[in-house]
Amino acid sequence: MTYRLWYWPSIQGRGEFVRLALEAGGIAYTDCAREQGAKALMANLGKHEEAFAPPYLELEDGAVAQVANILFYLGEVHDLAPADQKWRLNALQLTIADLVAEVHNVHHPVAVSDYYEDQKAEAARAAKGFREERIPKFLGHFEDAVRGDWVAGERWSYVDTSLFQVIAGLRYMFPQRMATVEGDYPKLIALHDRVAALPGIAAYLQSDRRIAFNTEGIFRHYPELDAA
Repeated sequence: MTYRLWYWPSIQGRGEFVRLALEAGGIAYTDCAREQGAKALMANLGKHEEAFAPPYLELEDGAVAQVANILFYLGEVHDLAPADQKWRLNALQLTIADLVAEVHNVHHPVAVSDYYEDQKAEAARAAKGFREERIPKFLGHFEDAVRGDWVAGERWSYVDTSLFQVIAGLRYMFPQRMATVEGDYPKLIALHDRVAALPGIAAYLQSDRRIAFNTEGIFRHYPELDAA
């Protein structure tokens, strides 16, 4: 079976958390909007009442929407998570979703519909709080969650690929801040490197399927929002 993943065609965004798990697991999928465009995405979205917004996986009998829900489904169907830890891993993935929401709010603290340029003063205040308080809180929690080489212990799971994206995204968004604090989270940084070395991920990162970070996605680099 080849999954049909629907997400915006020009950004990593939330869809990247799904792509990484699929790539690491060697699971066949079509990144539909990359081939058909954003208009096709919006037309398809209207067919699935269970999907509020992308990303979602289109199945023969409907769709699975929301990142944590999609990854839980893939974990069950493709053994991307140990069954005896599925609820623990789901809780960690939901916490990653909380982090992603806060990351987005850094550059859109007033209104999602307004441009960053219209809320730069508020974004600077939000970025300071996020850098100094929220990054340590989230990364400390995830550091404590690593059990050996991986979050689940002896094998990788979809939470590991998601944490890879968290570290990669924060490095892009806040390079100065991450250079300052990374030493406090050695297990997370080692996990990031292990994920990058997985055969499926290593091939993906070298391919044109990996969209570059940019200032239209979730993790955005604005130099004026970064500090050590």
